[in-house]
Amino acid sequence: MRDSRLSAEKNWRRPISLSILMISVLLVLSGCSVQSAKEPTPAASQTVTLQYWTPFSGGDNVFMTQLVEQFNQEHKNIKIDQINSRLDDYYSRLRTAILAGNAPDLAIIHATNLPQFVQNGYIEDLDASAAQSGLDWGLFNTNVIESTLYGGKHFAIPLDTHALVLYYNKKYLREAGLLDADDKPIIEPGEEGFTRFLERVKKAVPPTVAPLAMPSTRIDSVWVWWSLYNQMDGGAAFYNPEGTQANFNNSNSLRALEFVNSLYKKELIPPNINDAFKMFYEGQAAVLITGVWGTGAFEKDKNLELGVVPVPVIYDHPAVWGDSHTLAIPAKGEMNDEKRKAAVTFAKWTVEHGYMWAKAGHVPSSKKVVDSKEFTDLKFRSDYAATANYVVYWPRNVKQWTINEEIIRQFEKMIYKQQTPKQALDNAVLGINEQLRK
Repeated sequence: MRDSRLSAEKNWRRPISLSILMISVLLVLSGCSVQSAKEPTPAASQTVTLQYWTPFSGGDNVFMTQLVEQFNQEHKNIKIDQINSRLDDYYSRLRTAILAGNAPDLAIIHATNLPQFVQNGYIEDLDASAAQSGLDWGLFNTNVIESTLYGGKHFAIPLDTHALVLYYNKKYLREAGLLDADDKPIIEPGEEGFTRFLERVKKAVPPTVAPLAMPSTRIDSVWVWWSLYNQMDGGAAFYNPEGTQANFNNSNSLRALEFVNSLYKKELIPPNINDAFKMFYEGQAAVLITGVWGTGAFEKDKNLELGVVPVPVIYDHPAVWGDSHTLAIPAKGEMNDEKRKAAVTFAKWTVEHGYMWAKAGHVPSSKKVVDSKEFTDLKFRSDYAATANYVVYWPRNVKQWTINEEIIRQFEKMIYKQQTPKQALDNAVLGINEQLRK
């Protein structure tokens, strides 16, 4: 159109009347309108870029990166920009970013950490966004999805559950005569049964090999105590009904902790273990109790005759500590509907491709994925997938993360024989109640 108008101007050698000029302009404009109607100029496609924060380390980060890369390849209109950080300071950085108004568009938040983010309005309610994107909340494991519900609203989309499991070296258990025809551990019921199992392992393995490897420090013993405490009928109390005081220094809790402590005292768990994960990986432990995230690493060692089963039921019913990685949308002023839809699209796709995330060892949150051939074809995962049905999350308290640190401190003193199990529980409750009053 611009070239035609320039040609016409060059041929205008004589003055023309105003009316003729107006007619010419109208004709040109009319031509432009017809051309626009017949041949619309296509709008340039725009890519929605989402900044995505994750706290993964080791193998977890590798598998999440693979998920992000495949999603980006399949979705040309959405780009996920993953930024991974250390878990140590991840949540303090995320809270600071939200308060400063420069939060990411999407973030991994453990289910245990959701209370503080929900209560403080740091993350968005996802029900409306899920409805617009066709996300069906019914596809999730019931126990897992409940960890994201607050006031009847969904504040996060769970990717998995990751619980404690029992890893074992088949070579050592075979030498102890403790494998059945399916290469599963032979463990008799109750405290006595599990103790006898470890005692037989100890007699059969070299002195340098731990019957059961668990660290003398950090949270592992707390996880085991919480699992066993919740296996008891009438167990599991942590706070009073109002949530203002801790009250887990009771007889059931004490029984579970005394049993855990007995394993240390009898040196069925050798003293001064720093890195139990490494010990098992290098063949220096017959049994290890830790989270499912170890599976992806352990199975790579061809020299390790690996086996995995759920943590045994020592008391009345199955229960085990666990947590979930969830996807949440931080509250931020510049978030728009287009980004929200893209964020839920990524979360939905990741849930549907949970078998890829399961390669790290986690149990997918989607019931359909757990039943899929892609998941069942993965070795070991089906052996403990049912733990998702009876995972026991930490109680909902905005201070739970720091409250657990107090329990760790008191349990460490018990393990190093500086106090009894009862003193450990009593002192933990005192310390926690002091925190709750602040």
